[in-house]
Amino acid sequence: MNNLFVYTLRLADNSLVLAQRLSEWTGHGPFLEEDLALTNVALDTFGTATSLLEYAAQVEGKGRSADDLAYFRHEREYTNVLLVEQPNGDYAKTIIRQAFVDHFNLLLYTELAKSKDETIAGIAQKAIKEVTYHVRHSSSWVLRFGDGTEESHNRAQEAVNELWRFTGELFEMDEVENNLVKEGISVNTSLLKEKWEKQITDLLTKATLKKPESSFMQSGGRKGMHTEHLGYLLSEMQTVPRMYPNAKW
Repeated sequence: MNNLFVYTLRLADNSLVLAQRLSEWTGHGPFLEEDLALTNVALDTFGTATSLLEYAAQVEGKGRSADDLAYFRHEREYTNVLLVEQPNGDYAKTIIRQAFVDHFNLLLYTELAKSKDETIAGIAQKAIKEVTYHVRHSSSWVLRFGDGTEESHNRAQEAVNELWRFTGELFEMDEVENNLVKEGISVNTSLLKEKWEKQITDLLTKATLKKPESSFMQSGGRKGMHTEHLGYLLSEMQTVPRMYPNAKW
């Protein structure tokens, strides 16, 4: 097993699937300025995914391109965490999902910027600048929803309750990542959990929202065991490349 390929592909899949989800809001945002803001977040996330997919293809060394990895794998071959594939729902749910991911990504990329792998470190350094903005954006909306009207508060709380069970997977470690940690390439995400939970708990408290008491966590995405939602997302994302596999853009 090529640990570096597997790890880079995991990072890429998280960004790719989340970006595809966010792009579904393009043209449907609550007002023009926010429509553009979320579209820019999606574009940033697509950019990170592209850089990671290109590196993954290079590391694999089997002649596959970034596009091959993005468009010509099956559902069970994707290794993203379950959180990023969850449907957008209403805008509160999208924002709560984004806040969970943004705070994690800022912690993750800050550590990855120190990686001994120069390519991963470079991608992380660029991502930090973008994710710093993403954190401000999603956090401000969490506060706006949570401490807003009764309707916005209830919708935000429902989103927290529904999505919380998918957050534990962000901090899971396995042999692939443990080996790369020893080589100074990847990050021990389990060590980020306490800081992430504090940041999210503080944010929810300011927004008058409550963290669920349940400790049950759902996982399996990194092993290719996904929710039913990913298949529909991939069907839409991959339709044109699969219809015209030799097309040049």
